[in-house]
Amino acid sequence: MKVSEILKVKGNILYTVTPDTPLIDAVNTMAEKDIGSLVVMEFGSLVGMLTFREVLVAIHQNGGAVGSNTVRKHMDDSPITVTPDTEVNEVRRIMLERHARYVPIMDARTLLGVMSFYDVAKAVLDAQGFENKMLKAYIRDWPSTTEE
Repeated sequence: MKVSEILKVKGNILYTVTPDTPLIDAVNTMAEKDIGSLVVMEFGSLVGMLTFREVLVAIHQNGGAVGSNTVRKHMDDSPITVTPDTEVNEVRRIMLERHARYVPIMDARTLLGVMSFYDVAKAVLDAQGFENKMLKAYIRDWPSTTEE
């Protein structure tokens, strides 16, 4: 299964901010939309990711407050990216190795979406469920060999 197949099911709603967005505005967007990441775009290009991990670090650094800095100061400016042709098992491996919960999906320089670890886990579980159903149907319909 490829990333492009998950994107078709997931849809294409995408939330972005600029690096100059106040961090508090980004945090409010994440809370209001119930999302764990924002893609940071500047001049039409991906320049970073802001996830709840970076927000928690910022809160810790500011003694429990979000602070008055911009997204630029706290974003991950080198996010891991995948393409629509990347196999889901490869995405899973990358996410586990790099402890990444979110990866942008890029087609050349065009941002297509964001894949979360939840999206990967759901796709794998759905695929396994489908295989299970097919195997059970195959076993159930196995030709019986009765000796007469």
